[in-house]
Amino acid sequence: MQAILNRRMLLSGGAAGLASLGLGRMFPAWAQSGTHGLGHHGTHQVPAAVTGTLSGEDIHLRVGHAPFHTGGRTGHAVAINGTVPAPLIRLREGQQVRLHVENTLDEDTSIHWHGLLVPHTMDGVPGLSFPGIRARSSFTYEFPVIQSGTYWYHSHSGMQEQMGHYGPLVIDPADAEPAPYDREHVIVLSDWTFMHPHMLLNRLKAQGGYYNRQRQTLLGQLQAGGNPEEAMSAADRAMWGAMRMDPTDISDVTAETYTYLINGHGPAENWTGLFQPGERVRLRIINAAAMTIFNIRIPGLEMSVVAADGLPVHPVAVDEFQIGNAETYDVIIRPTEDRAYSFVAEGIDRSGLTRATLAPRMGMVGEVPPLRPRPTLTMRDMGMDHGGMAGMDHGNMDHGSMDHGSMDHGAATDSGHSMAGMKMRDTSLLPDHVRAGPGVDMVAMNPVDRTGEPGLGLDNVGHRVLTYRDLMALTPNPDPRDPTRTVEVHLTGNMERFMWSFDGEKYSEGVEPIRFERDERVRVVLINNTMMTHPVHLHGHFFELVNGHTGSHPRKHTVNVLPGGKVTFDLTADAPGDWAFHCHLQLHMHAGMFRVVSVRPMAGEGA
Repeated sequence: MQAILNRRMLLSGGAAGLASLGLGRMFPAWAQSGTHGLGHHGTHQVPAAVTGTLSGEDIHLRVGHAPFHTGGRTGHAVAINGTVPAPLIRLREGQQVRLHVENTLDEDTSIHWHGLLVPHTMDGVPGLSFPGIRARSSFTYEFPVIQSGTYWYHSHSGMQEQMGHYGPLVIDPADAEPAPYDREHVIVLSDWTFMHPHMLLNRLKAQGGYYNRQRQTLLGQLQAGGNPEEAMSAADRAMWGAMRMDPTDISDVTAETYTYLINGHGPAENWTGLFQPGERVRLRIINAAAMTIFNIRIPGLEMSVVAADGLPVHPVAVDEFQIGNAETYDVIIRPTEDRAYSFVAEGIDRSGLTRATLAPRMGMVGEVPPLRPRPTLTMRDMGMDHGGMAGMDHGNMDHGSMDHGSMDHGAATDSGHSMAGMKMRDTSLLPDHVRAGPGVDMVAMNPVDRTGEPGLGLDNVGHRVLTYRDLMALTPNPDPRDPTRTVEVHLTGNMERFMWSFDGEKYSEGVEPIRFERDERVRVVLINNTMMTHPVHLHGHFFELVNGHTGSHPRKHTVNVLPGGKVTFDLTADAPGDWAFHCHLQLHMHAGMFRVVSVRPMAGEGA
C-alpha cells in the first residue's frame, strides 16, 4: 500500500531528509534530482557524458534484474543498464542507428520503440514482428531515424513494463526547432507496485473493484457537501444500484497499491529540476505508467503545449491536461520569479498523486496541493446521457440478461423518461461484427464524440484544461485524400470479471486481423462500450485525429477514448506488415484488448 504522506513532511523544506530516502539508488544522470536539464540556448546540448544519455550510431542496452528502492522499501525490478527509468536515448533525425540489446534474464524480453516509424521487423512485438529476444541472448535493432520529437521505449514481453522496463527517447530535428527553448527536462511518469503484476491481475479477476477504496456510501451521497462530482439524484442512485455498478470505479489499480513516480522518484523523494528565472523551459512529459492516467498541472505557471505524441502543434496555453498511458506532451513554461513550483501528477481517480519541484536552486520546495475530491461516473459515461436517452427505443431493450429485480421501476431520469426495465447489455444495439458474449457487460446506447471534453473529473476545475479539439497540427496533414471506407471498432469489456476485448473478442481467441490495403486511406471509428477511459495505441503509424481542424488534424499514435464515447481518426496505411493495435492499459492488453492490423501487400508481393 502506498504510504500516506505526512503533509507537513512534504511542505517543510526537509530536502536533505527527503533526499536521504533515495540514498544508494542508481539513476541515470538525467533522472537524478537537482539536474540542470539537458539543453541550453535552444540547439546547444549539454554533453552526453554529463547527462548520462546514450547517442550515436551504436547504442548498447542490457536488460537484467535490479533492486528498486522507493518510500523506504526495496523491490525487484526488470531494468535496462541497471536503472529505473532506463537510460535516455537521444538521436537525430536522418541518422541510422543500431541498438544492441543483451538479455541477461532467464526469460524472453523485447523492446518496442513507442511511436517510432520503423520497419515492421524492428517494431519489437514478440510473435508478431519478431520472435523476441530469448533468455541469455542478444538482438540488434537497426533502422533509419525519419522523425523527431519525444518518444519512449519499453518491453512488450509479459508484464516487464510494469516492473521497470521503460525509458525515454528524444529525437532532435534535422532542421530548426519549431518551438525554441533555453533548457529542457525529461519527465517520465510511472506507477510502481511491490506486488508482482500477475498478482494484480489475479485479484482483479477475482473482484473487479478490488483496489477501489473510494466507493460511495448512501450517507456520502446524501452529504455531498456541494461537490458536484458527488451529487446524484435518487433515480440515478437507484439505477446504479440496480445495475450493480460503482460510479467511483475509475481506475482498476489505484494508490491503494501504487506509488506514483516521476523519473523514478516517489512524492516524498521530490525530484527537482533546475531553471533560471526568465528561461523558456521545455518539459518533455511521457506517461510510461502501466495502468495510470494522470492529470498534470503546475500551480502558478501556465503551460504552452507545443507537441503531442512527438509531433509539433500550434501552441495551446493551458493550466492542466490529462495524459493517457503512452501519450507524450511537450510543454514550454516560462517561470519569471525566483521561487519553486510544484509539478503535480494526480491519478485520474484521485486516490493519490506524485510531485516534483522546479526551482532555481536545490533545497527549495514547491507547495503540494491536497488531493481534489474524487470524480464519479455519470450517465454520459455510460454512453446514454439524459439528453441522448430522449430518443431511445425502450421497447427494443433486452430485459433478461442482467438481474434488475431490485430496480426502482418507478424511478425516472431528470428528463422524465422511465428507467423501467432498462439494462446495460442491450446487444441488439451492436453491429453484426461484434460478438455479444459474456465478455460484454455494457453497450453504449448513444455514444458521442467527446474529444471536446477535458477528461474525467476536469469539467469544473475553474481553469483552462486541454481537450483534443484544442490540438492543431503545425504543418498540413500529409495525405489530403478522403477515406474510401470506414472501419468501426468497439472497445468492449466485463468490468466485474475483468474481461477486455475489441469487438467482444479477446486476442487469445484467434481473432482475425484488421486488414488494410497498402496506402489505403481509411477512417477508423473507436466506440467505447465500457465505463473506463482506454488509451488506444496503433503501432507503425501516425493517424489524424478528426477534431474539426480539417487539413490540420493533430497526428497521434495513441488516443484516450472516454467512457461511453467515440473517437474518429483517419489513417493512411503506408507501412506494410503486421502491427499491434491495443489498449495501453497493460492489464487490459494482457486480458485480451489487442488486435493485429495487417497492411498488405509487402514489397515484392502481388496485390
